[in-house]
Amino acid sequence: MFYIFHGDDTHAQQETVAQLIGKMDDPSMLDLNTTKLESNVSFSQLQQAASAMPFLAKVRLIIVRDLLSSKLDKTYQKQLLEYLPTLPETTRLLFLESQTLKANNPLVKLAESEKTGYVKQFSKPEGAALERWIREQVAEGNGRISPQATHMLAANIGSQMEILSREIEKLLLYCNGEEIQSDEVKLLSPYAAEASIFDLVDALGNRNSKKASQLLQEKFREGADPFYLFSMFIRQFRLLIQVKELADEGKRPPAISQELKMHGFVVGKLYQQCQGFSLAQLEQIYRHLLEIDVEVKTGRNDMTTALNLLVAGLTVTP
Repeated sequence: MFYIFHGDDTHAQQETVAQLIGKMDDPSMLDLNTTKLESNVSFSQLQQAASAMPFLAKVRLIIVRDLLSSKLDKTYQKQLLEYLPTLPETTRLLFLESQTLKANNPLVKLAESEKTGYVKQFSKPEGAALERWIREQVAEGNGRISPQATHMLAANIGSQMEILSREIEKLLLYCNGEEIQSDEVKLLSPYAAEASIFDLVDALGNRNSKKASQLLQEKFREGADPFYLFSMFIRQFRLLIQVKELADEGKRPPAISQELKMHGFVVGKLYQQCQGFSLAQLEQIYRHLLEIDVEVKTGRNDMTTALNLLVAGLTVTP
């Protein structure tokens, strides 16, 4: 009669909640008997909502968000521990937590031990587990996907599950039964465009003028907006500066990923790329990007020419 769903995979959490609600009662009547509460709800307010009898329905649904992961005082926690086992049989109380709760949390232990309780942790998949999840989602949509396309989606979008689900749905519709290939991912997913920016910055860092120029011209031929490419350059070099500063302090990618709250794959690439520059060089490049922004906006330069000159200038051996 009470559920604790916790963890950072809120997308999977919401899907499970939707399936659970779909089995409870007539949706129209259940909607009339649903109360949604936030983390600032008092115990008396929660108890009043959860103890009320349903109106013309089998159950009353109470959904509380991020209450248990907030700093509950001992009195509130004790009240919940005593109250939850006494919930009316007609009540379904859902605690939805966007953070992972500790295994020794008294309320988690109660949900595990009580026959009327249920607890489930939702963690975002990463690495091989994320690629497996992508294949499963495609299969559920009666589609097929190549290993290269799977890896590209996982690498470029990471564990942003809602975005990943939308991209998969879009690819399934576009391919219409045909196997999803990396070309379709590049065509339809704006996130895949970041991969080519990574490659371009790699070439800049290695002072590979031929490859850098080739990649830039490819983006132009594909019809990429020069202003979009410029915004990606600014973003990339801003991130490179952040990672370089932390790397110079002796921090490794896992620690940098945690401090910047960025996906491990992205930090790993940035960490490799920043080895090709000193911090002073990166700061100088970033100042130059700001100068380009001013020049284009004041009509002293056009963006396409500015980007070509930028790439040519950055690949000159210092």
